[in-house]
Amino acid sequence: MPPTPVRLSQGRAASPVLGALVEDAVRAAYADPAGPDLTAALDLAVLLGRTLPLPAAGDTVGLWEALATLGAVDLTVARVVEPHLDALAVLAEAAAAGSTAPDAPDDATWGVYAAEGPRRLEARPAPDGWVLDGEKSWCSLADHVDHALVTAWVDETRRGLFAVDLGAAGVARQATGGWVARGLAAVRSTGLRLDGVPATPVGDPDWYLTRPGFAWGGAGVAAVWFGGAVGVARRLRESAERREPDQLALAHLGAVDAVLDGARGSLAAAADLADTRPDTARAELVTTRVRQQVADAAAEVLDRVGRALGPGPLATEEPHARRVADLGLYLRQHHAERDLARLGSLVLDAAPDAERWW
Repeated sequence: MPPTPVRLSQGRAASPVLGALVEDAVRAAYADPAGPDLTAALDLAVLLGRTLPLPAAGDTVGLWEALATLGAVDLTVARVVEPHLDALAVLAEAAAAGSTAPDAPDDATWGVYAAEGPRRLEARPAPDGWVLDGEKSWCSLADHVDHALVTAWVDETRRGLFAVDLGAAGVARQATGGWVARGLAAVRSTGLRLDGVPATPVGDPDWYLTRPGFAWGGAGVAAVWFGGAVGVARRLRESAERREPDQLALAHLGAVDAVLDGARGSLAAAADLADTRPDTARAELVTTRVRQQVADAAAEVLDRVGRALGPGPLATEEPHARRVADLGLYLRQHHAERDLARLGSLVLDAAPDAERWW
């Protein structure tokens, strides 16, 4: 039976096709008991990239519901799919702005690598275009995807975004030693070393971080967190349905429902705003707020479900234990108090008509 879709918008018809795709992908990804098959998840990413809507293009809620459904079923699969979809959205936004499209096959799989490490990746003009030299840290799934969007320094103060074929001469993967993650254990990050690697610029320098789509992409990640929290919460509801809950169990269940509904409403409202008024100033404030709300909700769900169910499911139920570990690590992509401080500064800087409602 296909997994139950996660709903963000009330009254919206569920997608049975999406549910069946997710079920098949997760079954394929975990066919080998030794660990997940990331190729199966990447196959799903390519398929969904051809069928799901782009963010801020009229059906953002449909896209985020799909991401949340993936997160609720399996966060490893969702963590593989989300950056591929994000890369396609970046490329579409760049094309709409008149940027040159990179040369890549339709079935290419993509990563997005914008984190900065101790050494710089630099871009320089060459007779036939641009080439990249240097190192890029924290490149998730770089040993599985075949193309990537990477940020690189074009001068001392500005970074540009470039499309790179990871199978090109001059690209070398650098092992990240001591990878001991218990959550999302299969989604390893490696370093990349690039020596004179041809690259296609995507947008002008600094475009990647200042475009409206950057904020909406971050909210898409929050939709995955929300789905992961729903997956954990469903285990609590199943327990209450199997045997009569006491008052404490009911209190935990009620609190989980309330906090998830608040995050759901925030995501739905943000999706509507993305499709109606996706300008940069409003996008950053709204999506920073939504990411905080979803992260807080997911953390409370993890805490309450753990207290309500005790150690048993964590010790004896592999899917639940994996889901809890995956969500705990994935939430650390949120920058905690630093993102709260960023939200506070955005509130102070916001114009009265830009989502500053109090």
